[in-house]
Amino acid sequence: MVEKQLDAQGYLKKILLARIYDLVKVTPLQKLDTLSSRLGVNVLLKREDYQHIHSFKLRGAYHKIKNLDDAQLKAGIITASAGNHAQGVALSAKNLGITAVIVMPTTTPDLKIDAVRSYGAEVVLYGSCFNESYDYAQQLSKKKGLTMIPPYDDEDVIAGQGTIAHELIGQCDNIDTIYVQIGGGGLAAGIAVYIKSLLPHIKVIGVESEGSACMKAALKAGSPVDIGYVSHFADGVAVSKAGTETFRVLSKYIDDIVTCSNDEICAAMKDIFDDTRAIAEPSGALSLAGLKKYVREHNIKSGNHIAILSGANVKFHTLRMVAERCDVGEMAEGIMAVEIPEKSGAFLDLTKTLGDRVVTEFSYRYSQSDKAMVFASVELIDGKKEMVEIGKSLKKNGYTVTDLTDDTLAKDHMRYMVGGHPHTELNERLFLFEFPATANALPKFLETLGDAYNITLFHFRITGLEFCSVLCALDVTGKEDNVLDFVKSVGYPVEEVTDNAAYRLFVK
Repeated sequence: MVEKQLDAQGYLKKILLARIYDLVKVTPLQKLDTLSSRLGVNVLLKREDYQHIHSFKLRGAYHKIKNLDDAQLKAGIITASAGNHAQGVALSAKNLGITAVIVMPTTTPDLKIDAVRSYGAEVVLYGSCFNESYDYAQQLSKKKGLTMIPPYDDEDVIAGQGTIAHELIGQCDNIDTIYVQIGGGGLAAGIAVYIKSLLPHIKVIGVESEGSACMKAALKAGSPVDIGYVSHFADGVAVSKAGTETFRVLSKYIDDIVTCSNDEICAAMKDIFDDTRAIAEPSGALSLAGLKKYVREHNIKSGNHIAILSGANVKFHTLRMVAERCDVGEMAEGIMAVEIPEKSGAFLDLTKTLGDRVVTEFSYRYSQSDKAMVFASVELIDGKKEMVEIGKSLKKNGYTVTDLTDDTLAKDHMRYMVGGHPHTELNERLFLFEFPATANALPKFLETLGDAYNITLFHFRITGLEFCSVLCALDVTGKEDNVLDFVKSVGYPVEEVTDNAAYRLFVK
Protein backbone atom coordinates (compact mmCIF):
# COMPACT_ATOMS: atom_id res chain seq x y z
CA MET A 1 0.00 0.00 0.00
CA VAL A 2 1.15 3.54 -0.76
CA GLU A 3 1.19 5.44 2.53
CA LYS A 4 1.41 8.96 1.14
CA GLN A 5 0.68 10.75 -2.08
CA LEU A 6 3.16 12.97 -3.85
CA ASP A 7 1.92 15.86 -5.95
CA ALA A 8 3.48 16.69 -9.32
CA GLN A 9 6.08 18.99 -7.79
CA GLY A 10 7.09 16.24 -5.39
CA TYR A 11 7.64 13.83 -8.26
CA LEU A 12 9.58 16.44 -10.22
CA LYS A 13 11.89 16.97 -7.29
CA LYS A 14 12.49 13.24 -6.85
CA ILE A 15 13.21 12.76 -10.55
CA LEU A 16 15.56 15.74 -10.82
CA LEU A 17 17.47 14.75 -7.67
CA ALA A 18 17.70 11.05 -8.54
CA ARG A 19 21.21 9.78 -7.69
CA ILE A 20 21.35 6.76 -9.96
CA TYR A 21 23.93 7.50 -12.63
CA ASP A 22 26.80 5.75 -10.91
CA LEU A 23 25.07 2.55 -12.12
CA VAL A 24 22.37 3.60 -14.59
CA LYS A 25 23.34 4.71 -18.10
CA VAL A 26 21.97 7.69 -20.01
CA THR A 27 20.68 5.69 -22.94
CA PRO A 28 20.72 6.92 -26.56
CA LEU A 29 17.75 8.13 -28.56
CA GLN A 30 17.96 6.61 -32.03
CA LYS A 31 16.01 7.50 -35.16
CA LEU A 32 14.48 4.57 -37.04
CA ASP A 33 15.16 5.71 -40.61
CA THR A 34 13.36 2.95 -42.49
CA LEU A 35 10.21 3.07 -40.36
CA SER A 36 10.22 6.89 -40.35
CA SER A 37 10.22 6.89 -44.14
CA ARG A 38 7.39 4.38 -44.23
CA LEU A 39 5.17 6.18 -41.70
CA GLY A 40 5.94 9.73 -42.83
CA VAL A 41 6.91 10.91 -39.32
CA ASN A 42 10.17 10.95 -37.35
CA VAL A 43 10.24 7.78 -35.24
CA LEU A 44 12.77 7.82 -32.41
CA LEU A 45 13.58 4.93 -30.10
CA LYS A 46 14.82 5.32 -26.50
CA ARG A 47 17.29 2.44 -26.16
CA GLU A 48 16.82 1.14 -22.61
CA ASP A 49 18.24 -2.17 -23.81
CA TYR A 50 21.64 -0.44 -23.32
CA GLN A 51 21.30 -0.72 -19.53
CA HIS A 52 23.45 -3.32 -17.73
CA ILE A 53 20.44 -5.61 -17.32
CA HIS A 54 19.07 -4.70 -20.80
CA SER A 55 15.97 -3.13 -19.22
CA PHE A 56 14.69 0.16 -17.79
CA LYS A 57 13.79 -1.66 -14.56
CA LEU A 58 17.24 -0.91 -13.15
CA ARG A 59 16.31 2.78 -12.83
CA GLY A 60 13.37 2.34 -10.48
CA ALA A 61 14.92 -0.45 -8.45
CA TYR A 62 18.19 1.40 -7.88
CA HIS A 63 16.47 4.69 -7.07
CA LYS A 64 14.23 3.00 -4.51
CA ILE A 65 17.14 1.19 -2.84
CA LYS A 66 19.38 4.26 -2.75
CA ASN A 67 16.65 6.15 -0.89
CA LEU A 68 16.55 3.62 1.97
CA ASP A 69 18.06 4.64 5.30
CA ASP A 70 21.20 3.05 6.74
CA ALA A 71 19.25 0.67 8.99
CA GLN A 72 17.18 -0.63 6.06
CA LEU A 73 20.26 -1.08 3.89
CA LYS A 74 22.03 -2.98 6.67
CA ALA A 75 19.03 -5.29 7.20
CA GLY A 76 18.75 -6.10 3.50
CA ILE A 77 16.07 -6.03 0.84
CA ILE A 78 13.60 -8.43 -0.77
CA THR A 79 11.39 -8.52 -3.84
CA ALA A 80 9.40 -10.94 -5.96
CA SER A 81 9.90 -11.13 -9.69
CA ALA A 82 10.63 -13.61 -12.46
CA GLY A 83 11.78 -10.93 -14.87
CA ASN A 84 13.73 -7.72 -15.32
CA HIS A 85 12.85 -6.24 -11.92
CA ALA A 86 14.58 -9.19 -10.22
CA GLN A 87 17.80 -8.47 -12.08
CA GLY A 88 17.50 -4.75 -11.37
CA VAL A 89 17.19 -5.33 -7.63
CA ALA A 90 19.97 -7.93 -7.60
CA LEU A 91 22.44 -5.72 -9.48
CA SER A 92 21.55 -2.70 -7.33
CA ALA A 93 22.19 -4.68 -4.17
CA LYS A 94 25.53 -5.90 -5.50
CA ASN A 95 26.56 -2.36 -6.38
CA LEU A 96 25.70 -1.14 -2.85
CA GLY A 97 27.12 -4.19 -1.09
CA ILE A 98 23.88 -5.20 0.64
CA THR A 99 21.93 -8.44 1.01
CA ALA A 100 19.11 -9.15 -1.45
CA VAL A 101 16.54 -11.94 -1.49
CA ILE A 102 14.57 -12.54 -4.68
CA VAL A 103 11.47 -14.74 -4.52
CA MET A 104 10.77 -16.31 -7.90
CA PRO A 105 8.03 -18.72 -9.03
CA THR A 106 9.03 -22.36 -9.20
CA THR A 107 8.29 -22.26 -12.92
CA THR A 108 11.01 -19.66 -13.60
CA PRO A 109 13.49 -20.85 -16.26
CA ASP A 110 17.01 -21.68 -15.03
CA LEU A 111 18.43 -18.98 -17.31
CA LYS A 112 16.66 -16.24 -15.32
CA ILE A 113 17.48 -17.81 -11.96
CA ASP A 114 21.16 -18.03 -12.91
CA ALA A 115 21.15 -14.39 -14.09
CA VAL A 116 19.87 -13.19 -10.69
CA ARG A 117 22.29 -15.42 -8.76
CA SER A 118 25.19 -14.15 -10.84
CA TYR A 119 24.72 -10.76 -9.15
CA GLY A 120 25.06 -12.38 -5.73
CA ALA A 121 21.39 -12.35 -4.69
CA GLU A 122 19.75 -15.20 -2.80
CA VAL A 123 17.01 -16.84 -4.86
CA VAL A 124 14.01 -18.39 -3.12
CA LEU A 125 11.73 -20.44 -5.35
CA TYR A 126 8.13 -20.33 -4.16
CA GLY A 127 4.70 -20.51 -5.73
CA SER A 128 3.51 -21.33 -9.21
CA CYS A 129 2.80 -17.73 -10.24
CA PHE A 130 3.91 -14.16 -9.48
CA ASN A 131 1.06 -13.41 -7.05
CA GLU A 132 1.98 -16.39 -4.87
CA SER A 133 5.66 -15.40 -4.94
CA TYR A 134 4.84 -11.78 -4.08
CA ASP A 135 2.65 -12.75 -1.12
CA TYR A 136 5.42 -15.01 0.18
CA ALA A 137 8.01 -12.23 -0.26
CA GLN A 138 5.85 -9.93 1.86
CA GLN A 139 5.68 -12.60 4.56
CA LEU A 140 9.48 -12.99 4.51
CA SER A 141 9.86 -9.21 4.57
CA LYS A 142 7.98 -8.99 7.87
CA LYS A 143 9.54 -12.12 9.33
CA LYS A 144 13.16 -11.19 8.57
CA GLY A 145 12.93 -7.41 8.68
CA LEU A 146 13.79 -7.02 4.99
CA THR A 147 12.62 -3.97 3.06
CA MET A 148 10.26 -4.77 0.18
CA ILE A 149 11.21 -3.30 -3.22
CA PRO A 150 7.96 -3.16 -5.24
CA PRO A 151 8.17 -3.64 -9.04
CA TYR A 152 6.06 -0.61 -9.95
CA ASP A 153 3.56 0.71 -7.38
CA ASP A 154 5.92 2.91 -5.37
CA GLU A 155 6.82 6.60 -5.51
CA ASP A 156 10.59 6.12 -5.59
CA VAL A 157 10.30 3.38 -8.21
CA ILE A 158 8.03 5.60 -10.33
CA ALA A 159 10.43 8.53 -9.98
CA GLY A 160 13.36 6.33 -10.97
CA GLN A 161 11.59 5.36 -14.19
CA GLY A 162 10.74 9.03 -14.71
CA THR A 163 14.41 9.86 -15.23
CA ILE A 164 13.89 8.61 -18.79
CA ALA A 165 11.62 11.61 -19.44
CA HIS A 166 14.25 14.00 -18.08
CA GLU A 167 16.78 12.54 -20.51
CA LEU A 168 14.37 12.75 -23.45
CA ILE A 169 13.83 16.48 -22.98
CA GLY A 170 17.57 17.00 -23.39
CA GLN A 171 17.87 14.63 -26.34
CA CYS A 172 15.11 15.83 -28.67
CA ASP A 173 13.75 19.26 -29.57
CA ASN A 174 10.06 19.68 -30.36
CA ILE A 175 8.75 16.33 -29.16
CA ASP A 176 5.18 15.72 -30.35
CA THR A 177 4.26 12.44 -28.67
CA ILE A 178 5.84 9.88 -26.35
CA TYR A 179 4.48 6.33 -26.41
CA VAL A 180 5.01 4.25 -23.26
CA GLN A 181 4.18 0.62 -22.57
CA ILE A 182 2.04 -0.12 -19.53
CA GLY A 183 2.12 -3.22 -17.35
CA GLY A 184 1.62 -2.15 -13.76
CA GLY A 185 2.15 1.44 -14.88
CA GLY A 186 5.38 2.55 -13.17
CA LEU A 187 7.23 3.55 -16.34
CA ALA A 188 4.26 5.38 -17.85
CA ALA A 189 3.47 7.16 -14.58
CA GLY A 190 7.02 8.41 -14.15
CA ILE A 191 7.26 9.71 -17.70
CA ALA A 192 3.76 11.19 -17.78
CA VAL A 193 3.99 13.16 -14.53
CA TYR A 194 7.35 14.67 -15.52
CA ILE A 195 6.37 15.58 -19.10
CA LYS A 196 2.93 16.97 -18.27
CA SER A 197 4.28 19.04 -15.40
CA LEU A 198 6.90 20.77 -17.55
CA LEU A 199 5.68 20.53 -21.16
CA PRO A 200 1.94 19.77 -21.13
CA HIS A 201 1.61 20.20 -24.92
CA ILE A 202 3.56 16.96 -25.44
CA LYS A 203 1.21 14.01 -25.66
CA VAL A 204 1.91 10.91 -23.58
CA ILE A 205 0.16 7.83 -24.97
CA GLY A 206 0.05 4.61 -22.98
CA VAL A 207 0.29 1.32 -24.86
CA GLU A 208 -1.07 -1.95 -23.50
CA SER A 209 -1.17 -5.46 -24.84
CA GLU A 210 -4.71 -6.53 -25.78
CA GLY A 211 -4.23 -9.54 -23.52
CA SER A 212 -3.33 -7.55 -20.39
CA ALA A 213 -4.99 -4.13 -20.66
CA CYS A 214 -5.42 -3.62 -16.91
CA MET A 215 -4.87 0.16 -16.88
CA LYS A 216 -7.47 0.75 -19.57
CA ALA A 217 -9.89 -1.34 -17.51
CA ALA A 218 -8.99 0.64 -14.37
CA LEU A 219 -9.58 3.99 -16.07
CA LYS A 220 -12.93 2.77 -17.35
CA ALA A 221 -13.97 1.47 -13.91
CA GLY A 222 -12.63 4.46 -12.00
CA SER A 223 -10.25 2.38 -9.89
CA PRO A 224 -7.86 -0.59 -10.32
CA VAL A 225 -9.69 -3.83 -11.11
CA ASP A 226 -8.40 -7.37 -11.53
CA ILE A 227 -9.00 -8.42 -15.15
CA GLY A 228 -8.22 -12.06 -14.40
CA TYR A 229 -6.36 -14.12 -16.98
CA VAL A 230 -3.70 -12.25 -18.96
CA SER A 231 -1.69 -13.21 -22.03
CA HIS A 232 1.99 -13.86 -21.31
CA PHE A 233 3.43 -13.35 -24.78
CA ALA A 234 4.50 -9.85 -23.72
CA ASP A 235 5.41 -11.13 -20.26
CA GLY A 236 7.01 -7.85 -19.16
CA VAL A 237 3.54 -6.23 -19.10
CA ALA A 238 1.52 -9.30 -18.09
CA VAL A 239 -0.15 -7.66 -15.09
CA SER A 240 -3.77 -8.35 -14.16
CA LYS A 241 -4.31 -5.32 -11.91
CA ALA A 242 -2.92 -1.80 -12.18
CA GLY A 243 -1.12 -0.31 -9.22
CA THR A 244 -2.97 2.06 -6.87
CA GLU A 245 -0.42 4.88 -7.14
CA THR A 246 0.29 4.34 -10.85
CA PHE A 247 -3.46 4.52 -11.51
CA ARG A 248 -3.75 7.73 -9.51
CA VAL A 249 -0.94 9.37 -11.48
CA LEU A 250 -1.98 8.13 -14.91
CA SER A 251 -5.63 9.02 -14.44
CA LYS A 252 -4.42 12.65 -14.20
CA TYR A 253 -1.60 12.77 -16.71
CA ILE A 254 -2.03 10.20 -19.51
CA ASP A 255 -3.56 11.50 -22.75
CA ASP A 256 -4.81 8.22 -24.18
CA ILE A 257 -4.28 4.46 -24.18
CA VAL A 258 -4.00 2.28 -27.27
CA THR A 259 -3.98 -1.53 -27.21
CA CYS A 260 -2.03 -3.78 -29.58
CA SER A 261 -2.32 -7.41 -30.62
CA ASN A 262 0.49 -9.95 -30.42
CA ASP A 263 0.81 -9.78 -34.20
CA GLU A 264 1.28 -6.01 -34.05
CA ILE A 265 3.95 -6.47 -31.38
CA CYS A 266 5.75 -9.01 -33.59
CA ALA A 267 5.69 -6.53 -36.47
CA ALA A 268 7.21 -3.86 -34.22
CA MET A 269 9.96 -6.27 -33.11
CA LYS A 270 10.82 -6.78 -36.78
CA ASP A 271 10.85 -3.01 -37.38
CA ILE A 272 13.33 -2.54 -34.53
CA PHE A 273 15.54 -5.32 -35.86
CA ASP A 274 15.44 -3.98 -39.43
CA ASP A 275 16.54 -0.50 -38.35
CA THR A 276 18.89 -1.27 -35.45
CA ARG A 277 19.70 -5.01 -35.56
CA ALA A 278 18.57 -5.08 -31.92
CA ILE A 279 16.20 -7.82 -30.77
CA ALA A 280 13.63 -6.35 -28.40
CA GLU A 281 11.56 -8.45 -26.05
CA PRO A 282 7.82 -8.33 -26.86
CA SER A 283 7.01 -5.87 -24.07
CA GLY A 284 10.03 -3.83 -25.12
CA ALA A 285 8.59 -3.35 -28.62
CA LEU A 286 5.03 -2.72 -27.40
CA SER A 287 5.36 1.06 -27.34
CA LEU A 288 6.53 1.10 -30.97
CA ALA A 289 3.57 -1.06 -31.96
CA GLY A 290 1.33 1.53 -30.32
CA LEU A 291 3.15 4.38 -32.06
CA LYS A 292 2.57 2.81 -35.47
CA LYS A 293 -1.08 2.12 -34.75
CA TYR A 294 -1.80 5.58 -33.32
CA VAL A 295 -0.04 7.41 -36.17
CA ARG A 296 -1.95 5.45 -38.79
CA GLU A 297 -5.36 5.61 -37.12
CA HIS A 298 -5.08 9.38 -36.58
CA ASN A 299 -3.56 10.01 -40.01
CA ILE A 300 -0.56 11.83 -38.51
CA LYS A 301 1.90 13.02 -41.17
CA SER A 302 4.60 14.91 -39.26
CA GLY A 303 6.37 15.43 -35.96
CA ASN A 304 8.83 13.70 -33.63
CA HIS A 305 7.33 10.56 -32.10
CA ILE A 306 9.25 8.66 -29.41
CA ALA A 307 8.81 5.03 -28.35
CA ILE A 308 10.58 3.39 -25.42
CA LEU A 309 12.48 0.17 -26.11
CA SER A 310 12.01 -0.89 -22.52
CA GLY A 311 13.88 -4.19 -22.60
CA ALA A 312 15.65 -6.81 -24.66
CA ASN A 313 15.64 -9.91 -22.45
CA VAL A 314 13.83 -11.98 -25.02
CA LYS A 315 13.39 -15.73 -24.76
CA PHE A 316 15.13 -17.06 -27.85
CA HIS A 317 12.35 -19.46 -28.80
CA THR A 318 9.88 -16.56 -28.81
CA LEU A 319 11.52 -15.50 -32.06
CA ARG A 320 9.93 -18.46 -33.81
CA MET A 321 6.48 -16.94 -33.28
CA VAL A 322 7.75 -13.45 -34.07
CA ALA A 323 9.06 -14.56 -37.46
CA GLU A 324 5.79 -16.38 -38.14
CA ARG A 325 3.49 -13.52 -37.20
CA CYS A 326 5.27 -10.24 -37.98
CA ASP A 327 3.96 -9.99 -41.56
CA VAL A 328 0.39 -10.55 -40.37
CA GLY A 329 0.90 -7.83 -37.77
CA GLU A 330 1.96 -5.45 -40.52
CA MET A 331 -0.95 -6.65 -42.70
CA ALA A 332 1.65 -7.68 -45.26
CA GLU A 333 0.19 -11.18 -45.23
CA GLY A 334 -3.33 -12.55 -45.19
CA ILE A 335 -4.42 -16.02 -44.06
CA MET A 336 -7.43 -17.93 -45.34
CA ALA A 337 -9.11 -21.30 -45.61
CA VAL A 338 -10.28 -22.17 -49.13
CA GLU A 339 -12.42 -25.10 -50.22
CA ILE A 340 -11.37 -26.41 -53.63
CA PRO A 341 -12.63 -29.34 -55.74
CA GLU A 342 -10.66 -32.55 -55.30
CA LYS A 343 -9.58 -32.92 -58.91
CA SER A 344 -6.48 -32.68 -61.01
CA GLY A 345 -5.45 -29.08 -61.72
CA ALA A 346 -7.37 -27.56 -58.80
CA PHE A 347 -4.20 -26.18 -57.19
CA LEU A 348 -3.14 -24.52 -60.42
CA ASP A 349 -6.60 -23.05 -60.98
CA LEU A 350 -6.49 -21.51 -57.49
CA THR A 351 -3.07 -19.93 -58.03
CA LYS A 352 -4.26 -18.49 -61.37
CA THR A 353 -7.29 -16.99 -59.64
CA LEU A 354 -4.96 -15.36 -57.12
CA GLY A 355 -3.13 -13.74 -60.04
CA ASP A 356 0.34 -12.34 -59.46
CA ARG A 357 0.08 -12.47 -55.68
CA VAL A 358 2.80 -14.45 -53.90
CA VAL A 359 1.49 -17.49 -52.02
CA THR A 360 3.57 -17.60 -48.81
CA GLU A 361 2.12 -20.76 -47.26
CA PHE A 362 0.04 -23.67 -48.47
CA SER A 363 -1.11 -26.67 -46.42
CA TYR A 364 -3.28 -29.48 -47.72
CA ARG A 365 -4.02 -33.14 -47.06
CA TYR A 366 -6.31 -35.38 -49.12
CA SER A 367 -9.45 -36.14 -47.14
CA GLN A 368 -12.54 -36.58 -49.34
CA SER A 369 -13.01 -37.66 -52.92
CA ASP A 370 -14.97 -34.58 -54.06
CA LYS A 371 -13.55 -31.57 -52.19
CA ALA A 372 -10.56 -30.41 -50.19
CA MET A 373 -9.88 -27.66 -47.64
CA VAL A 374 -6.57 -25.84 -47.89
CA PHE A 375 -4.86 -23.46 -45.47
CA ALA A 376 -3.15 -20.69 -47.42
CA SER A 377 -1.35 -17.40 -46.87
CA VAL A 378 -0.76 -14.69 -49.44
CA GLU A 379 1.46 -11.63 -49.58
CA LEU A 380 -0.46 -8.35 -49.33
CA ILE A 381 0.47 -4.95 -50.70
CA ASP A 382 -2.65 -3.04 -49.62
CA GLY A 383 -3.44 -4.65 -46.26
CA LYS A 384 -6.98 -5.51 -45.19
CA LYS A 385 -8.50 -3.81 -48.22
CA GLU A 386 -6.64 -6.19 -50.51
CA MET A 387 -7.64 -9.20 -48.39
CA VAL A 388 -11.30 -8.26 -48.84
CA GLU A 389 -10.76 -8.01 -52.60
CA ILE A 390 -9.10 -11.45 -52.67
CA GLY A 391 -12.07 -12.98 -50.83
CA LYS A 392 -14.55 -11.42 -53.25
CA SER A 393 -12.53 -12.58 -56.26
CA LEU A 394 -12.29 -16.17 -55.03
CA LYS A 395 -15.97 -16.33 -54.15
CA LYS A 396 -16.86 -14.94 -57.58
CA ASN A 397 -14.92 -17.85 -59.07
CA GLY A 398 -16.86 -20.42 -57.06
CA TYR A 399 -14.59 -20.94 -54.07
CA THR A 400 -15.75 -21.05 -50.44
CA VAL A 401 -13.40 -18.73 -48.52
CA THR A 402 -12.93 -17.94 -44.82
CA ASP A 403 -10.60 -15.11 -43.80
CA LEU A 404 -8.46 -16.34 -40.88
CA THR A 405 -6.08 -13.38 -40.66
CA ASP A 406 -7.47 -12.28 -37.30
CA ASP A 407 -8.20 -15.78 -35.99
CA THR A 408 -5.73 -16.38 -33.15
CA LEU A 409 -6.59 -20.07 -32.81
CA ALA A 410 -5.94 -20.63 -36.50
CA LYS A 411 -2.56 -18.90 -36.32
CA ASP A 412 -1.41 -20.44 -33.04
CA HIS A 413 -2.60 -24.00 -33.56
CA MET A 414 -4.71 -24.95 -36.56
CA ARG A 415 -2.13 -24.05 -39.19
CA TYR A 416 0.08 -26.83 -37.77
CA MET A 417 -2.75 -29.35 -37.52
CA VAL A 418 -4.08 -29.23 -41.08
CA GLY A 419 -4.48 -32.75 -42.43
CA GLY A 420 -4.33 -36.02 -40.55
CA HIS A 421 -4.90 -39.53 -41.83
CA PRO A 422 -6.98 -39.83 -45.03
CA HIS A 423 -10.20 -41.86 -44.89
CA THR A 424 -8.99 -44.31 -47.54
CA GLU A 425 -5.71 -46.10 -48.25
CA LEU A 426 -3.56 -44.13 -50.69
CA ASN A 427 -0.80 -45.39 -52.92
CA GLU A 428 1.40 -42.32 -52.48
CA ARG A 429 5.07 -41.40 -52.40
CA LEU A 430 6.36 -38.51 -50.32
CA PHE A 431 8.96 -36.02 -51.59
CA LEU A 432 10.82 -33.11 -50.04
CA PHE A 433 11.55 -30.38 -52.60
CA GLU A 434 13.64 -27.25 -52.28
CA PHE A 435 11.85 -24.42 -54.08
CA PRO A 436 13.50 -21.09 -54.85
CA ALA A 437 11.67 -18.34 -52.91
CA THR A 438 10.32 -16.66 -56.04
CA ALA A 439 6.80 -15.75 -57.07
CA ASN A 440 6.70 -18.18 -60.00
CA ALA A 441 8.18 -21.24 -58.25
CA LEU A 442 4.81 -22.73 -57.26
CA PRO A 443 3.02 -22.09 -60.60
CA LYS A 444 6.00 -23.57 -62.45
CA PHE A 445 5.81 -26.72 -60.34
CA LEU A 446 2.04 -27.09 -60.82
CA GLU A 447 2.26 -26.46 -64.57
CA THR A 448 5.01 -29.09 -64.87
CA LEU A 449 2.86 -31.49 -62.88
CA GLY A 450 -0.14 -31.00 -65.14
CA ASP A 451 -2.30 -34.14 -65.20
CA ALA A 452 0.62 -36.50 -64.64
CA TYR A 453 0.04 -37.07 -60.91
CA ASN A 454 -2.55 -36.16 -58.31
CA ILE A 455 -1.23 -34.32 -55.25
CA THR A 456 -2.45 -35.86 -51.99
CA LEU A 457 -0.44 -33.78 -49.51
CA PHE A 458 1.24 -30.40 -49.83
CA HIS A 459 2.90 -27.96 -47.43
CA PHE A 460 5.34 -25.10 -47.64
CA ARG A 461 6.01 -21.88 -45.76
CA ILE A 462 8.22 -19.04 -47.07
CA THR A 463 10.84 -18.32 -44.39
CA GLY A 464 12.74 -15.36 -45.81
CA LEU A 465 15.62 -17.54 -46.98
CA GLU A 466 16.57 -17.96 -50.63
CA PHE A 467 14.96 -21.40 -50.71
CA CYS A 468 12.03 -22.97 -48.89
CA SER A 469 11.31 -26.58 -48.01
CA VAL A 470 8.24 -28.04 -49.74
CA LEU A 471 6.65 -31.33 -48.69
CA CYS A 472 4.56 -33.02 -51.38
CA ALA A 473 2.91 -36.44 -51.73
CA LEU A 474 1.85 -37.83 -55.10
CA ASP A 475 -0.66 -40.57 -55.88
CA VAL A 476 1.44 -42.99 -57.93
CA THR A 477 -1.30 -45.52 -58.73
CA GLY A 478 -0.45 -47.01 -62.14
CA LYS A 479 2.49 -44.63 -62.59
CA GLU A 480 4.91 -45.68 -59.86
CA ASP A 481 7.74 -46.68 -62.21
CA ASN A 482 8.06 -43.19 -63.66
CA VAL A 483 7.62 -41.04 -60.55
CA LEU A 484 11.33 -40.57 -59.79
CA ASP A 485 12.00 -39.42 -63.36
CA PHE A 486 9.08 -37.00 -63.06
CA VAL A 487 10.11 -35.34 -59.80
CA LYS A 488 13.62 -34.84 -61.14
CA SER A 489 12.20 -33.24 -64.29
CA VAL A 490 10.69 -30.46 -62.19
CA GLY A 491 14.18 -29.01 -61.90
CA TYR A 492 14.22 -28.39 -58.13
CA PRO A 493 16.39 -30.31 -55.64
CA VAL A 494 14.32 -33.24 -54.34
CA GLU A 495 14.60 -36.14 -51.91
CA GLU A 496 12.16 -39.01 -51.40
CA VAL A 497 11.05 -39.31 -47.74
CA THR A 498 8.27 -41.90 -48.01
CA ASP A 499 9.86 -43.97 -45.21
CA ASN A 500 9.91 -41.06 -42.75
CA ALA A 501 8.65 -42.16 -39.32
CA ALA A 502 6.65 -38.99 -38.55
CA TYR A 503 4.88 -39.22 -41.89
CA ARG A 504 3.90 -42.83 -41.25
CA LEU A 505 2.73 -42.10 -37.70
CA PHE A 506 0.68 -38.96 -38.29
CA VAL A 507 -0.49 -38.53 -41.87
CA LYS A 508 -0.08 -41.74 -43.88
